[in-house]
Amino acid sequence: MAAGQQALILAAGVGKRLRSGETAEHPPKALLRFGAETLIARHVRLLRQAGVDAITVVVGYRAAALRAELEGHGAPSVATIHNTEFETGSVVSLLAGASVLRSGERVVLMDADVIYDRRLMARLTASRLANTLLLDRALEPGDEPVKICLDGERIVDFRKRPEHAGEWRGESVGFFRFAPDAAAELAARASEYVAGGRGGLDYEEPIRDMMLASPDGRFGVEDITGLPWTEIDFSADVERARALLPQLAD
Repeated sequence: MAAGQQALILAAGVGKRLRSGETAEHPPKALLRFGAETLIARHVRLLRQAGVDAITVVVGYRAAALRAELEGHGAPSVATIHNTEFETGSVVSLLAGASVLRSGERVVLMDADVIYDRRLMARLTASRLANTLLLDRALEPGDEPVKICLDGERIVDFRKRPEHAGEWRGESVGFFRFAPDAAAELAARASEYVAGGRGGLDYEEPIRDMMLASPDGRFGVEDITGLPWTEIDFSADVERARALLPQLAD
């Protein structure tokens, strides 16, 4: 069991890259359906399987539709927080979830636009590391994936375009678990970003700042190489995710 853990899911974004045209209407990525359930319903189910029952979803774009979906799957333990500035950037969504980050419990922070094998979540929630990221050594080429760069076991960079290559690197899944002190620090850093006019940046930036300023050993990685997962950014990713579905352990 993963007692004392809460989950914070960032699901407020517009997902502009899924549009077929500049004004085309489209559902939030978390409402995309894979098999018999939506992506957000799958997140809730797999978190509960991993022992995480307190779940908060940051909503924004088409918030009412997401809330309606969660009412059928999440009550009473799934809460929503409405980020009214969801088009600004994901740091603002991170700050919207500050109450969860400051809860005094361990926090599983996750992107809503990833479909994954349940063993990824089990490995994250059961990790012996106080603060951990999931890393896949099968790094996709290009600037889109967020890279985790390491010297030995020490994280030396965390960015799409890292400044420090390190001895080796892998791709971030977009799932994290933070101890209470790190979660609270992340909330403070997100607040500083927004107050300083940097709310339009990716939420990974304050995480990067915190990791690089921390002593060795505070943050580590769980290697999930070989377990199936994919991030959903473009329309081609939706088809890839559906093709991946039969490989996923539920």
